Amino acid sequence: MHFVSHDYSPCLVMILSKTCILNVGFCRSAVASVVTLGNVYYCVRYRPILHVFAGDRFANSQHEKQAKTAQLQVKPNKVLYYGAAQPSKGEVVNLSKVPKNRTRESADILIVNAEEMLTLTGSSQTPRTGKQMGELEIIHDGALAIRQGKIAAVGKTRDVTKAFRGGYVLSAKGKTVLPGFVDPHTHLVFAGSREDEFQMRIEGASYLEILNSGGGVLKTARETQKARVEKLVELGLERLDSMLAHGTTTVEAKSGYGLTPEDELKILEALRRLNQLHCMNVVPTFMGAHVAPLEYRNNLEEYIDLVIDDMMPKVAGQGLAEFCDVLCERGVFNSEQAKRVLVAGKRYGLKPKIHADQMTGLGGAEIAVDVAAVSADHLNYASAEGVKGIMQKAIIAVLLPAATFSMMTGRWANARLMIDGGAPVALGTDFNASCFVRNQQAVIAIACHLMHMTPAEAITAATINAAHAINRAHEVGSLEVGKRANVAVLGVPNHKFLGYSIGVNLVEKVITDGRLVVDREKQDEPVFLSRTE
Repeated sequence: MHFVSHDYSPCLVMILSKTCILNVGFCRSAVASVVTLGNVYYCVRYRPILHVFAGDRFANSQHEKQAKTAQLQVKPNKVLYYGAAQPSKGEVVNLSKVPKNRTRESADILIVNAEEMLTLTGSSQTPRTGKQMGELEIIHDGALAIRQGKIAAVGKTRDVTKAFRGGYVLSAKGKTVLPGFVDPHTHLVFAGSREDEFQMRIEGASYLEILNSGGGVLKTARETQKARVEKLVELGLERLDSMLAHGTTTVEAKSGYGLTPEDELKILEALRRLNQLHCMNVVPTFMGAHVAPLEYRNNLEEYIDLVIDDMMPKVAGQGLAEFCDVLCERGVFNSEQAKRVLVAGKRYGLKPKIHADQMTGLGGAEIAVDVAAVSADHLNYASAEGVKGIMQKAIIAVLLPAATFSMMTGRWANARLMIDGGAPVALGTDFNASCFVRNQQAVIAIACHLMHMTPAEAITAATINAAHAINRAHEVGSLEVGKRANVAVLGVPNHKFLGYSIGVNLVEKVITDGRLVVDREKQDEPVFLSRTE
């Protein structure tokens, strides 16, 4: 059932029983969907601004009028259990001390009998390093209680079910349950595509050759500049749907395809709307210093001035970004220019990140150390000194093997050196117009096969360490009491199938903030949060 708003205006969404208002919400998305799972109604496709859980009674005529207004036909006398209600202040049950005669707490969702439940507990304050990256804190016959969007309990099935009863019980027998993937590096919002350049790379053209001919980022920037913000939002929703279907529940997203003050702000505004519209959490990064437009190629300092003096004050003033990123690369921005951008970003409250040493060794890792960056990304050509500095400063090394795979350079970041040396390593897709990969499962597989990471290390890198790379480890990336209930259920009996299995989507179910939003077992296609008609 869908209610469509073609202009993104707020839509009234109401779920009704025969005599009682069960839920009212406003939808700022293109589509609001009501999905019936067993005897439970779930509203997906929007982040509700207002919820009313009320037992207000009304006459049948009023019921008919309200149902017609909402354009939703619902079966009467169904029970609504919707995980987006406001959190209660009830106690968190200590499972080891539950009296046998105690009344069980209610949970919105119970996941029970997981063959493996990968909790990754104990790393919310500091990322996992070294041997810790291979330790997933697995619970066999595991269970998880979800209440009001948060994780209320994690443990053995027998213990959790003694303490909690579920409005909706999900059996994970023979399956693997883990935190929703966190993607810490994407360029989510852009228009156009570059499949023609893909063939050029096959034929031997390099990234810089394509860029210097007016292609690459510059081509995508021209297409993005022509697109309205509504079109960018539409494209972003489709991409988020695809990521969600493959188990990603939190994503970082950069600007950088605008290259003018107006268009950089347009991209960041699109990211703000995507965060409001979609159930995935979208974390915005300002990257006005992606490349310089052609008219500035002979005066890069002037473009840096534009980024710092014009773009940054507007981005910070409107609260459009949390991080600042820059591409430090020969033929793009040198180390001094990159450092200047990041230092200026810190003055505006934007935490530094850096595209470092992807195609050449230019000292990007060292700059990350100098500016105390949250993360240094790529690192294919990072120097031994730069890697050592990252290890010592506990800067997250965000490795992006899908980018190397797409660019066909054959030079991989030395993941084994970093992990064995004690660097906190994360993995991301680097989804962009030249790396059309939206699937963290594929990234895990590439990391295992070509960077010699174990499946456990790669899972750690794509969950809790990835959360640290975007300052979200306190709320996502592991299955711990009090964290947001972002969960993926895989249709395989153990975690080693991630990496071992290539080209198949192992995800069967995805829960975000306590709501079941993807269920591939019950229908041919997943329930998406931005289905358009």
